[in-house]
Amino acid sequence: MKDLESWLKERRITEVECLVSDITGIARGKITPVSKFMAEKGMRLPESVLLQTVTGDYVEDELYYSLLDPADIDMLCRPDISAVYPVPWALEPTAQVIHDCYDKMGNPIELSSRNQLKRVLALYAEQGWKPVVAPEMEFYLTKRCEDPDLPLLPPIGRSGRQETGRQSFSIDAANEFDPLFEDMYDWCEIQGLDIDTLIHEEGTAQMEINFRHGDPLMLADQVFLFKRTLREAALKHDVVATFMAKPITNEPGSAMHIHQSVLDAATGRSVFANEDGSMSQLFLHHIGGMQRFIPEALPLMAPNVNSFRRFLPDTSAPVNVEWGEENRTCGLRVPDSTPQNRRIENRLPGADANAYLAIAASLLCGYLGMMQQLNPSAPVQGRAFERRNLRLPFTLEQALERMEHCAELERYMGHRFVTGYVAVKRVENENFKKVISSWEREFLLLSV
Repeated sequence: MKDLESWLKERRITEVECLVSDITGIARGKITPVSKFMAEKGMRLPESVLLQTVTGDYVEDELYYSLLDPADIDMLCRPDISAVYPVPWALEPTAQVIHDCYDKMGNPIELSSRNQLKRVLALYAEQGWKPVVAPEMEFYLTKRCEDPDLPLLPPIGRSGRQETGRQSFSIDAANEFDPLFEDMYDWCEIQGLDIDTLIHEEGTAQMEINFRHGDPLMLADQVFLFKRTLREAALKHDVVATFMAKPITNEPGSAMHIHQSVLDAATGRSVFANEDGSMSQLFLHHIGGMQRFIPEALPLMAPNVNSFRRFLPDTSAPVNVEWGEENRTCGLRVPDSTPQNRRIENRLPGADANAYLAIAASLLCGYLGMMQQLNPSAPVQGRAFERRNLRLPFTLEQALERMEHCAELERYMGHRFVTGYVAVKRVENENFKKVISSWEREFLLLSV
């Protein structure tokens, strides 16, 4: 804490945003004067914020009080001194500090998404392994729109015109929003967010930011903060940035592709490669585990009703857990690389996923394959869309049911977490069902 206090004084910080990530990935916490932050060395929050839905509701009372203390007590949130960042868009010198959640006995709280990622990383550490990840974040820029019943429209760029048609990898189309992206890059640099390449994706005003590879916890923190940063930069320029999985009809969805590999912690060598550079058995088992368990863990990568709108045949998103080398029609792609850099790109998670949980789930599936020595199917040559085996759940309801009955997820992530997560998502799904869509009004109102 002395180092943290010095850091705050050097930057003349006056306020601290104390943050935790809820199940959805929303930043929750308190904004406090720096003097109070240092005096209390953390914050207290109701543990119930970890069971709050994206609509602000909670799970039913019987389940609520079975998962939480009946007195609805506070949890203790302690700052992680390795997760302290300035807030470059704030009017006053402000820092944001990511906290970890503990009960009054000092035990990590199971419902915390950041703690779940730490649990998975501890499993790897016990085996002498060190996972490495590199997320890719897709998102759309749109006009500001106050009416949620209206479809989203592309924003107006520097030229004074809206983008039309598909502009994949277009430099000029990306340059239309240079002032916004300059702020984004400047603010990320100030925070130390290790973003790399910016590209224009396939959709209209759809972009992608790549992160440099590194420690999974650090990268999850950075994705968590990047979403806040990009939204703030967009609002400054009177534009909206959205990470919805499928925000616009007839446009591609937005993914959070996760590149993952595993190193020997002692030597730094990839366990995915044999001495001669060929694919190791651990690599194949890792893929086998992802194929076996991703269909059960899918709600952690596709957490919303909207998430499943990405999974349509003959779109940019995969509809399978097949694997293949340099094959983007597979859910699990193995990019061309040197043996030391051999990795798997999990193309299934959506941009709307909680990065802590998506990375934790993706790594856990691979870990289970390595521990259980699961063999993968044969790699796919050509289009994987026609393959019928290893199909994923088609709806959020189906996916939640499979997650709820997965013994391995309950064993490694805990009963409270699996039960609480499924319950939160079911409440959100019920809220969704109460809303009548424009499609129903258009086609059923006068026809049935």
